[in-house]
Amino acid sequence: MTGAVVGFAILVLGVFLLLGKVIRVKTSWVQKLFLPSSIIAGFIMLALGPEVLGAIAGLLGFDGLEEAGIFNSQMLEVWSSLPGLLISIVFATLFLGQQLPSFRRARDLAGPQLSFGIALGSGQYVIALLLTVAVLVPLFNATPIVGALLEIGFEGGHGTAAGMGPTLTELGFEDGGDLALGIATVGVVGGIMIGILLINWGVRTGRTRIITGSADLSIEEQKGLFREDEHHPAGELTSRPASVEPLSLHVAIVALSILLGWLLLQGLQLIEQAVWADTIEIFEFVPLFPLAMLGGVVVQLAAERMGAGPLIDHQIMLRIQGLALDFLIVSALATLSLTAIGANIGPFLILCLAGIVLTVGLLLLLAPRIIPDYWFERGIGDFGQSMGVTATGLILMRIVDPDAESPAFEAFGYKQLVFEPFFGGGLVTAASVPLIFEFGPYPLLIGMSVLFVVAIGLGLFFYGGAAKEARAKEKETAAA
Repeated sequence: MTGAVVGFAILVLGVFLLLGKVIRVKTSWVQKLFLPSSIIAGFIMLALGPEVLGAIAGLLGFDGLEEAGIFNSQMLEVWSSLPGLLISIVFATLFLGQQLPSFRRARDLAGPQLSFGIALGSGQYVIALLLTVAVLVPLFNATPIVGALLEIGFEGGHGTAAGMGPTLTELGFEDGGDLALGIATVGVVGGIMIGILLINWGVRTGRTRIITGSADLSIEEQKGLFREDEHHPAGELTSRPASVEPLSLHVAIVALSILLGWLLLQGLQLIEQAVWADTIEIFEFVPLFPLAMLGGVVVQLAAERMGAGPLIDHQIMLRIQGLALDFLIVSALATLSLTAIGANIGPFLILCLAGIVLTVGLLLLLAPRIIPDYWFERGIGDFGQSMGVTATGLILMRIVDPDAESPAFEAFGYKQLVFEPFFGGGLVTAASVPLIFEFGPYPLLIGMSVLFVVAIGLGLFFYGGAAKEARAKEKETAAA
């Protein structure tokens, strides 16, 4: 495959991403759903590809469209390989440019949030693995690995689902990546739609403390645009362009982080092969992206230690991350196999429904009992993240706390620093699939069940009293 083919395939992705943005700006019902332009573009490309247009053309007897739709097989091959590459960029940038707090500070600021977030992440494993051993394996003859897909799709989102695809395929679950992407799509759309419904319910019933009227955003925010009088810089220039373009510098830092992650993974695999590979192999199937995230942490710590921390701007890192994530989502959805989802429609629907019930239930029943103040504003962010991506949680928090009057954003941010290395694409997510493959579903089910109970227990023990007092004061205020 030539470089021209790769370059042209990426150009086509960019054109469809632009089309997705135009549709977001021009279509009101799309705005109400807050669908990202990348997801819109991905669905359009999926419809024009072999899974939809190609299948219809085949049924109608039209030649030339069955194999790849309006595209060609080489473009589809490029797009199918992009997610596994781009996900490492997304995770490598997570902590670059951020001041890493101590565990004590993160715990003090976001302890309740962390308990709630861990309960959501581990709970998704618990409910999915229980359904796997009780229903999906005996009734649908599913592989036990299906028990990991709910957390990969809901908590991890499209990026993690696409990044785990090669590992799932390597372990013999070829439909796993497509099912995870489908679950992630349900999570993102459901997270926004159910989140908006919950916010309006919270406003009407007095559970929100910042907003008391309509929960609707402005027209500009629904379109995903800024007003002319708003100024939001994309980042700070940390070096003079005459020396090196600041964007180039940051891309080079990301490259170093990914390379360090690769070296770490290679080292772990070599140790595994030398010590215990005859009995078990875990790191052989762990993807690169969680180690790229650790590489980013190492680079950030080293930069701070050498006094070079100001050279790394987190806003620029977010732009690089956003670019990689947008192209990742478009390419992943464009090559999504609807045939794989159709062949596993029973497990797919059961997992999605169970994940939605669990996530909504924990928000309404657990969050007000462990988050002392502004429980709805803070809980809705974790709800959104656990069903889609971090951006979903931020959108929902932005609706209920438009001017950041509550500690929701700060607590959510510090919670992420502790939470992200493990769930939603972190080490637990990456290791879950090879662990199930090697040992079956029960060890992970037991471990996640213990973690689920501990997270809830510690949250209620350390923060339940303060949360109860806060709820009592809210009721007194409302009655007065």
